Formats: sequence, structure tokens, C-alpha cells
Amino acid sequence: MSHHKQFYIDGTWVGPLIAHDFDVIDPSDENAFATISLGAKADVDRAVIAAKRAFQTFRLATRAERIELLEAVFAIYKKRARDLGLAVSREMGAPQQFALDAQVGMGAAQLKKMIAVLKTYPFESSKGSTLIAKEPVGVVGMITPWNWPLNQIACKVAPALAAGCTMVLKPSEIAPLDAIIFAEIMDEAGVPHGVFNLVNGRGSDVGQALASHPDVDMMSFTGSTRAGILVAQAAADTVKRVQQELGGKSANILFPDADFDQAVTKGVAGCYLNSGQSCNAPSRMFVPVDRQAEAIAIAKRAAEAYVVGPANAANTTMGPVASQAQYDKIQALIESGIAQGANLVTGGLGRPTGLERGYYVKPTVFANVRPEMRIAREEIFGPVLSILPYETPEQAIALAEDTRYGLATYIQTRDLERARKIARQVRTGNVYINYPAWDVGIPFGGYKQSGNGRECAEFGLDDYLEIKGILGYEAA
Repeated sequence: MSHHKQFYIDGTWVGPLIAHDFDVIDPSDENAFATISLGAKADVDRAVIAAKRAFQTFRLATRAERIELLEAVFAIYKKRARDLGLAVSREMGAPQQFALDAQVGMGAAQLKKMIAVLKTYPFESSKGSTLIAKEPVGVVGMITPWNWPLNQIACKVAPALAAGCTMVLKPSEIAPLDAIIFAEIMDEAGVPHGVFNLVNGRGSDVGQALASHPDVDMMSFTGSTRAGILVAQAAADTVKRVQQELGGKSANILFPDADFDQAVTKGVAGCYLNSGQSCNAPSRMFVPVDRQAEAIAIAKRAAEAYVVGPANAANTTMGPVASQAQYDKIQALIESGIAQGANLVTGGLGRPTGLERGYYVKPTVFANVRPEMRIAREEIFGPVLSILPYETPEQAIALAEDTRYGLATYIQTRDLERARKIARQVRTGNVYINYPAWDVGIPFGGYKQSGNGRECAEFGLDDYLEIKGILGYEAA
């Protein structure tokens, strides 16, 4: 057991005011392998005081100074890449190579992109005799999830530094070790004391204290829609800005002219990426009713090709899900799909054969799913694909839009003009036509109950800035 019971506050590692030990569980074997301490309101108060004090000087840092600081963070992040990857793999179950390549890689890409954005970002512009200035919003409270921890930390910390904000980060208590290493990176990079602070804890304690704190000017939250509502409610009394990236139930519409072998196979891979624990996973696959049998056969083959196993096993292509609570939720939803009459194509309840301990879920495919079923409406956050048949393209679009979420839509067709037209119709923050490559420069976020605000590149930086109009700035 390793112990990481301190918080990073005002440039120093300090113990909690009241000790509250918490075990970090390895989802591959259900054993505790590390201990952290959970914080409380008093620890948040210390961190916010430090951040508020640091803001008075850091907000005046020049563009060149902020670029230099981000470049130092990026360089040390790359130096610590293996440590970060192994931590993520152990704490949330990502296969080691995937953790090193994708989990760590996405965080690095966010940092690198923000450096490039900061070099040319227009913080000032003129409108007649008025100067339009964009200034840092202030002290930012950050709550990050366990599923893509480094990407989400970088998505928040990088624009905050670029804007001149100070911050208090609360990572997920399920996956806190990568954030502790990230704090070490910030310290080694020479981030001024108080600019970056880390307090571990639960959302109900540390998260609530941050969201309701009168000296926190903005909350940036990534997590479930349920938790996002609680953050917004806690923030309301102090009228702070709230940026949220929440849940999703993304549709993947396969039109008849698509290459079904490719479209279904890639659709399964997208749904199962990160053991299905991605908010924008294409978990609802819409296929023409007369081609559902073909789609079922391809999806079954693709799902059964996955090798489920421990994160540190060389042949593992799908690790466990992150926690007992997550495993139980997924099992309950799989059970509901069976009970409500969906056709279980492959997978189902329980662990894969030979895996008696660990939060392992069978790669699961349901077909003949009806729109009212729970598996078609609720975010499962696991490797469970629902195939829904449709009669007409218009019906497919209507069914795809029949959700409280609005994070992403996926469209598979050879008719680019049709895809472009549908992309304009759907109310989601991102649309992916024919599985394009990931682009760190696009805005990421959702419509409806998938959140508000945007992350990544200049769109993320916008959210960390206030807009000031200085009238009479220029001589008449």
C-alpha cells in the first residue's frame, strides 16, 4: 500500500485538517493498493484563500510568461508520462498501453494545443473608440471525473493558466493518483504558489464546498448530469459561472448506403472504447430494419473479438470498469434490457468466464431495442451497445433526437450532402461523419442536459475569460 494523504495548497504539500483515510481500489482485482485522505470544507477554504491571494498577481502575468509556464508544464508532463499512464491504468482499469498512449496522450495534446492557441489568442480588440478586453474570470473550482482523468484535468488547467486564472482542483476520489502526479508536475514547472491547488475528496463534501464558496468565481465540472445539477444548484446563490460537460446517449445512424462491415465494426469499437466509459460513446446504433440481421452478425463478431482481462495483462483489449458501483449499475441495466424484451445478441449478465474478481463486464450487444427501453434512454457507461431498427431515414433522425442528452451524433453514409444536412438538423454539440480522426482543436461539449459551455482550444479558453468594454479608450 502506498500512501498519498496530503493536499497541494499554496505551493506546499500539507496534511488534511481532519484525517479521513480512503482506500483506492484496483478494479482489476478489487484490492486496495493506495490510501489518500478525503478533504472537507476547511481544506477547501485554505485552498481558496491561497488561490484568491495568488490571483491578484497572476492575473497580471504577461502572455509570454504564461506561454513559458505552460511550456514548462508540458515538458515535465512528457517526462512523467509513464508514471501518469501506470497510475491511470491501476486506478481506473485502463489497459496499460491504452493508458500510456490514449489517456496520457490526450492530456498532452490538450496542453500542446493550448500553448499554440495562447500564442495568437486575441485578448483585446477595438470597436470604435471602445476597447474590448478579455480578462481572467478569477478563482476556478474544478471537478474532474475518473474515466478520462488526464484529458479532463488538462482541459481545465491549461485554459485556466492561459487566461491568468488561479484554481482549486478536486479530482475523482476513485482515480486520484494521476492528479497527485499532475500536482507534482505543476510544482516542478514552477507554477507560482497558490495558482494551482489540489484537494482530494468526495463531491458531496469538497465539491459542494467549492461550488458554494463565495470566493470561487467559476466552476468547471465534468461528470454525470445528476451531479452536474447539484453543482449548478450549489453555485446559484453566488451567481458564479458554471461550465459543465455532462452525460450522453449518443446516436450512431447507419444509412443504407454505408459500408456496413466497416460502419458496424467501428461503431462497436467506438461504443466499447475505454470499456464503454466515455460520455460521447455511440451507444445507440440505428440500422434499417431490413438490414438489422446483417448488423447483428457483424456486431456479434466485433464484440466477441475483445479480450477482457486485467489492465496489466499484455493481451487485454478491454479492462474492467472503474468501480463496484459502476459494475452494479451496468449489470442492472443489462438485466433491464433482458426483462424488457430486447434480443441479447452476445454478452449479458455476470463476469466473463475465468474472471472471478474484478469489475469485468461482458462486451454486450442488444438488438430489436425499442426507444422506450431503459437501455435506449439511460447512459449505461459500460460496454453495452443497443441496436435499434428504423423504417425510414426521417424516423431514424427523429428517434436519434428523442433524448434528453445532446452531446454527439454519428452519421455513416456515402452521401456527404445528406450527412451535412442532418448534421445541421441534430441538436448535439458534436457531429461525426464517417468516423473522422479525433481533433483536439474542435469545441467539445453538449446541448440540452449534456451540459453548457465548451472545452478544448480557443473555445475552452473563452469560458475562462470575462469580457470588459472600456468606452472612450481611444481618442475621438
